[in-house]
Amino acid sequence: MASDNNKFQAIISHCKEYGFIFPSSEIYDGLSAVYDYGQYGSELKKNIRDDWWKWMTQLHENIVGIDAAIFMHPTTWKASGHVDNFSDPMIDNKDSKKRYRVDHLIEAHVETLSEEAGNALLAQMDQLLAKEDFTGLKSLIEENKIKCSISGTCNWTDVRQFNLMFATEFGAVSGENDDNMVYLRPETAQGIFVNFLNVQKTGRMKIPFGIAQVGKAFRNEIVARQFIFRMREFEQMEMQFFIRPGTQKEWYEYWKAERMKWHLGLGIPADRYRFHDHVKLAHYADAACDIEYNFPIGFKEVEGIHSRTDFDLRNHQEYSKKKMQYFDNDLDANGKPYGNYIPYVIETSIGLDRTVMMVLSEAYEEQDLSTPDKQDSRVVLKFPPKLSPIKLAILPLVKKDGLPEIARQLMDDCKGSFRCFYEEKDTIGKRYRRQDAIGTPFCVTIDHQTKEDGTVTVRYRDSMTQERIPMSAVKGMVEKAIAS
Repeated sequence: MASDNNKFQAIISHCKEYGFIFPSSEIYDGLSAVYDYGQYGSELKKNIRDDWWKWMTQLHENIVGIDAAIFMHPTTWKASGHVDNFSDPMIDNKDSKKRYRVDHLIEAHVETLSEEAGNALLAQMDQLLAKEDFTGLKSLIEENKIKCSISGTCNWTDVRQFNLMFATEFGAVSGENDDNMVYLRPETAQGIFVNFLNVQKTGRMKIPFGIAQVGKAFRNEIVARQFIFRMREFEQMEMQFFIRPGTQKEWYEYWKAERMKWHLGLGIPADRYRFHDHVKLAHYADAACDIEYNFPIGFKEVEGIHSRTDFDLRNHQEYSKKKMQYFDNDLDANGKPYGNYIPYVIETSIGLDRTVMMVLSEAYEEQDLSTPDKQDSRVVLKFPPKLSPIKLAILPLVKKDGLPEIARQLMDDCKGSFRCFYEEKDTIGKRYRRQDAIGTPFCVTIDHQTKEDGTVTVRYRDSMTQERIPMSAVKGMVEKAIAS
């Protein structure tokens, strides 16, 4: 299967070197599959989050946002099915004692095979997972002589299920009874469902309408790997769209198309994406697919689109004994009101951290700029301007002759509108290279000519071309690029 592990490792190194993403608690040797976002990574993440939030809530008049708590009443997770169903098939190697998620173990082996052989093995795996045939999955691993990466042996235990929720104690006294047990939420969706009536009534929302949310979720992944692609603490951007029963197929297709529009709006070419229909549907779904992006590690899921039927609201109604119904005044084909019903739901759920990784993967470029006379190269992050951590770098050519004062005037004029960076240290060439490495689309140099005619040199990240423009035009130029 096609992958570029060298590029993937280079991106990981670049993220650490330039302040995007660090291993969490690194001074204590880190914590497995937990990461901290640095000064530029946090800006990139915020810009992606803000773009999604604006697209969902500001540009869709019938979608509003909420921010629900991470802790929820434990019965929530019984109603949602997570207590009984939120588990993955795992297998242990008897020699190394290392535990693997079955699909990850097989997928890692697939990367060593030809595309045809890999696709055939994945198809077999999907069929066995869909049937929950754990004996068949173990046989598949043994027949293909899939080895443990630590021990190098094929000495496997039976496949069994492992629940992925983090449990903790609630309150001052622990261990007294099970009533103190709560979970760190494994998804943000349930916070939306339990607030369905609150939002519908206070917002006077009329079906069809959506509720969006961005927030942290937690999963006790046994095999968390591949940098920020699969972590134990991560952030989701989810939207639940409430619809009339019987219209779910139409709305499912609508949201598939709408979500792809947003992805293409990030400036990523369509051929970098694909839809992947689920073979095994989740317990709540009657249709589901993933939007996959071609990462350096191959096509992987970034976003899921699910037709959840009325599973969630109906179960919450049953467990809470509170009615989760909507009265629909619209008239049906016979001229009668639709009346009371439990709405169906179309869900769009995208991983914010995976989106950060996707944007980094698309933007990262190593360029050889050598000429016959000189060896030269650069690493550049070609972010869309609206996502770039820094929009404008303001660079006085020298630290004297009044140039820093003029540069500071421009800084003060622009910093209220977008993120700017000011630097005086080092040669202008070195400063350009540092800004390329963090993805700044525009650098402005203030030089002695600026004092004479009020013009500055703008240097464009992607082309490295330069031109002189009036200093008064800089702010508008950047704002136009951000808006496009």
